[in-house]
Amino acid sequence: MNTTPRLKLFLMMVLEFFIWGAWLPLIFGYLPSLGFTTTQQSLILNAFPVASIIGMFFSNEFADRKFAAEKFLAFSHLVGGIAMIGLGFVRDFSPFFLLMLVHCLLYVPTISITNSIAFANMKDPQKEFGLVRMGGTIGWILAAWPFTFILVDWAKVNASNPQVISGWIGAALANGLSGPALQSATKWTFIVAGIASLLLAAFSLTLPHTPPKKGSGDNKLAWLESVRFLKHPFILVLWVVTFIDSFVHNCYFNWTGTFLGSPAVGVAGNWIMPVMSIGQVAEILTMFVLGATLKALGWRATLIVGILGHAARFAVYALFPQHKELIILVQILHGICYAFFFATVYIFVDAYFPKDARSSAQGLFNVMILGVGALVANSICPWLIQEVFTQNGVTNFRGLFLVPCLISVGAVLLLALLFHPPKTPTPDAVGH
Repeated sequence: MNTTPRLKLFLMMVLEFFIWGAWLPLIFGYLPSLGFTTTQQSLILNAFPVASIIGMFFSNEFADRKFAAEKFLAFSHLVGGIAMIGLGFVRDFSPFFLLMLVHCLLYVPTISITNSIAFANMKDPQKEFGLVRMGGTIGWILAAWPFTFILVDWAKVNASNPQVISGWIGAALANGLSGPALQSATKWTFIVAGIASLLLAAFSLTLPHTPPKKGSGDNKLAWLESVRFLKHPFILVLWVVTFIDSFVHNCYFNWTGTFLGSPAVGVAGNWIMPVMSIGQVAEILTMFVLGATLKALGWRATLIVGILGHAARFAVYALFPQHKELIILVQILHGICYAFFFATVYIFVDAYFPKDARSSAQGLFNVMILGVGALVANSICPWLIQEVFTQNGVTNFRGLFLVPCLISVGAVLLLALLFHPPKTPTPDAVGH
């Protein structure tokens, strides 16, 4: 594979995940500030997982067999970007929910589509995908750092009267917004994400042409064909474990921003996103060794290590909330959680599923990764943190974080005992 197409695929991943990384980390604290009830918050947050489920039955069918993937990508980010910018200017529930739904219906399928474009233009996916997908990790990191200067209390900065540029930068970094001011300024996360989406819409037209693939066999629906693969026990077990791990993963995003900014930890508002981005920095390093890890450990052991990363991180949250430095340091486990489980699942799908159904097979697992798992987490996480584990304004973080910790241990046992794929992965190994 020559350098130019791979660079374009890399930049595609940078922009794809910059969009998501710009608005997701702070939305969980932003929605309560708008006066939305826990039910309304769950409805807005669930626009994303619902879109994942719908995408499997609609958008991924186009990506596989009816529409050039790069053109669908351009259209989706054009309309979705406009909707995302609109989210920065509305504060009432109905328009906020509708704009979020429009964006998610168009954005979520592009996660599978970008994977499909990447895989279609690689000679050795197991070797190359980790490096290309690393662009998404870098995009997420890049989305976090501008907000250290956007979410700043400029009144305090001006009051400190910095005389030189280094003093000005130091004052800005040291005076993050907090409370209602931080929540109000969070609207900029949506505007920045929307602009990035419009940029990707234009850039998509320069990507390698990825034409639709005709179906084979009697079944003409790619999504239905991918569902039929669940008859294989090892595919079904991985699908169920993917749901569990997705639930745990989304507990992290629902609660970590609030946890870091709470008095228990005390991270400044403009540093919450950068602290969370430490996990993406670690993800870059993990992606570099993913191919070697798969060869050394195999599918099952690699997946188990990814899930254990969640268990360890939540255990630290639950048992050592007063140790801010340790809480910040443990963010590095996010790289293991993502690369050794989710990225491994995507590579596994590419290795075992027939060529003409791979995009829909990616969608089948995204139904769990971005759909059902997130749906369950977003439905109960606001209720758990705001009503079950918070009494008189004080949150019992130990009890809260032990829930996903123990669930992760259960997922490890399920995978260890019941996941037994063929030893030698080959293309089309699952068969029609």
